[in-house]
Amino acid sequence: MDAVITYVDGRDPVWQKSYEETTSEPILDKRFRDWGTLKYLLRGIETFMPFVKNVYLVVSGNSQVPAWVNREKLHVVLHEDFVPAPYLPVFNCNPLEMYLHRIKGLDERFLYFNDDMFPVAPCTEDDFYPDGKIGIGFYKCLWHKSMYKQICRNSDRLARQAAGKKKGCFFVRPQHTCTPMFKSVSEKVFVATEKQILPTLSTIRTGENLNQYLYVDYLYYMGQVSGKRISNKHYSLALGKVDKIGAFLQNPTHKIVCINDVHLSQAKFEAYRQKLLAAFEKRLPVKSAFEL
Repeated sequence: MDAVITYVDGRDPVWQKSYEETTSEPILDKRFRDWGTLKYLLRGIETFMPFVKNVYLVVSGNSQVPAWVNREKLHVVLHEDFVPAPYLPVFNCNPLEMYLHRIKGLDERFLYFNDDMFPVAPCTEDDFYPDGKIGIGFYKCLWHKSMYKQICRNSDRLARQAAGKKKGCFFVRPQHTCTPMFKSVSEKVFVATEKQILPTLSTIRTGENLNQYLYVDYLYYMGQVSGKRISNKHYSLALGKVDKIGAFLQNPTHKIVCINDVHLSQAKFEAYRQKLLAAFEKRLPVKSAFEL
């Protein structure tokens, strides 16, 4: 199987200029700033997921690729390589997720990572694809006013339609962790629902968007989900327990950790960042093949 990572470095002046010329929205630090942890995601994949064949780093342009990246080992994929030109530039991962299956050379089975998700303990293929299905847990949700939940609900509704299911009072959403996916299923669902997908694509995130849960929810409704949960731990930096995160990294109780950014003062960001980087370096001190 392969791994796909979507990545943004909000410090990049080329990216900033494009953002400012394209949208009037302010740049949200919690969504676009770089914590410097990408190399530890890559080290985690190499160390704890030896079954991953290829890793694809999805970025808006070459200026987004860190200088330390070894391009002979890490497959750099630009937005323009797989997203149709009318929908570019884009500063929103949701349209990207609609087209991941178009990445050239991508394996039938692939794990999709946001850049705040990290393997921190040994994993097996069976953790993600047991018995020929995908292994990921699901939650049942009622309507919620947050934009994220709106997008999850939108994705569930279209997945139900594609699967020939009736509308329901609840909607489902998968665990917030790296997502196991099937390329051919994503292609099939995209073709079947393209007319509904295209009007939802937007340069910046809106409540009308869909996300990759469209494809995963479809698998759920088609009985292609094992019911097995991914061993995942979630932390929000809103709680400020960066020392607790550091302790977890040294003795992880779960195989994957997601560390969500939040609104932070610059002083707190710098302090938290240094502690996180030190903890990751202690856990994963050896350079990966993806680094020069």
